[in-house]
Amino acid sequence: MEISKGRMKMRNKQRKSSPLNFHAGCQSSLSFILWSLVGFGLIACFLTFKHQADSGQTRIYFSHLPGTRELEEVEEEHFRLPPPHKVNPRAVKRRGPRKHPKIIDDYLDESSALHALFFPDQRTSVGPTKGGNDSMYFYPGRVWLDTDGNAIQAHGGGIMYDHKTAKFYWYGENKDGPTYQTRAKGTQRVDIIGISCYSSKDLWSWTHEGIVLPGEPTNVTHDLHKSKVLERPKVIYNDQTGKYVMWMHIDDANYTKASAGVAVSNSPTGPFTYIYSFRPHGFESRDMTIFKDDDGTAYLFYSSRDNTELHISPLTKDYLHITAAMKRILIRRHREAPAVFKFQGTYYMITSGCSGWAPNRALAHAADSIMGPWETLGNPCVGGNSFFRLTTFLSQSTFVLPLPGLPGTFIFMADRWNPSNLRDSRYVWLPLFIGGLADEPLDYSFGFPLWSRVSIYWHRKWRLPEGWSQGYS
Repeated sequence: MEISKGRMKMRNKQRKSSPLNFHAGCQSSLSFILWSLVGFGLIACFLTFKHQADSGQTRIYFSHLPGTRELEEVEEEHFRLPPPHKVNPRAVKRRGPRKHPKIIDDYLDESSALHALFFPDQRTSVGPTKGGNDSMYFYPGRVWLDTDGNAIQAHGGGIMYDHKTAKFYWYGENKDGPTYQTRAKGTQRVDIIGISCYSSKDLWSWTHEGIVLPGEPTNVTHDLHKSKVLERPKVIYNDQTGKYVMWMHIDDANYTKASAGVAVSNSPTGPFTYIYSFRPHGFESRDMTIFKDDDGTAYLFYSSRDNTELHISPLTKDYLHITAAMKRILIRRHREAPAVFKFQGTYYMITSGCSGWAPNRALAHAADSIMGPWETLGNPCVGGNSFFRLTTFLSQSTFVLPLPGLPGTFIFMADRWNPSNLRDSRYVWLPLFIGGLADEPLDYSFGFPLWSRVSIYWHRKWRLPEGWSQGYS
């Protein structure tokens, strides 16, 4: 017992003779508390930012360019939706009982007040022949006129800048014909007229250069016969061959051919000579685009396997076919209408869901390598209201045009389809910016990607800032 007490005294003496132990313990505890508070603060800031991004209310400027500040202001829409369109009782009796029409069904009905709200008539049209204070302003959803005063017909298209002529060329589907259905439950269509081309130096005033790839009126076996399908044309220039190469979606009226078509020309204004169609690597090819990288290599992106996934294939050096390489991406995601672009070494893509002519929620994707893996960043739409953001401002992506004079700034190009009268489909062009935090976690994990956020800002009226054309001259 004596020894034990002595040992206890020795231990107590040792403890008392080391006052620094107490201070070290306090410092350790204080550091832990301090860093915990910092961590909670960062999490709170992140969650606040994410909530603002989800609701389209964030006002953090990402581009650091004074000229684009106005375009990064969040513009809200507070329109009141009209009451549901009344359905003919006889039609209900013929079809039998059905659920109350959804808002999208009402929007697609040409006779409804909701449809008229988003398809304003010719009196609100804009273009170089109209003059006035609307000059050089983009009005998403309004009728857009060319230099002849006619409505632009370039749907599902894309833009190529040609250094030889120092002009932009806009290629798209000419749908200036009657809309009809081949069968009772078939999709609405217009007979093939051809691919229109428009030229411009300012991206607002467009001159019609004619139909550069016409449909075939008589030969029913031809891919371009008027009874078939010609969609989503994209043109790129081949620096080695000096040729302008067009790729497009080729199909039959029932969408069972599902092929990619190729045409070529010596001039950006055509005429283009149609070469052939084929299924890339034997797979179905529907909604598609092509992308030319900085090193001159070009790639074909297309929806495949009943639109359940996207495929990527590099093109041959002459851009007239694909190589043996192929990558499947976004498997089982049911995405279409790809629009691919690049910024600071990272590849980005906007896609839409698969809902026919009806609009749906866009998604942004990113990758370090163009062949993947591709990761999903979330809904890029900012502003408007929840209805707009969940329908990509009532439109579907077709192309993204870079503005080199404004780094990180692009033009998002989309179509607002009017399935009951396809010739009256409209264009939705909006500013797109890259910067900030992505708004959704990575697929199948709890982490957030390192990619920057892609933001498409809604504006009823907007114009290009000064300096946008630098880099195109």
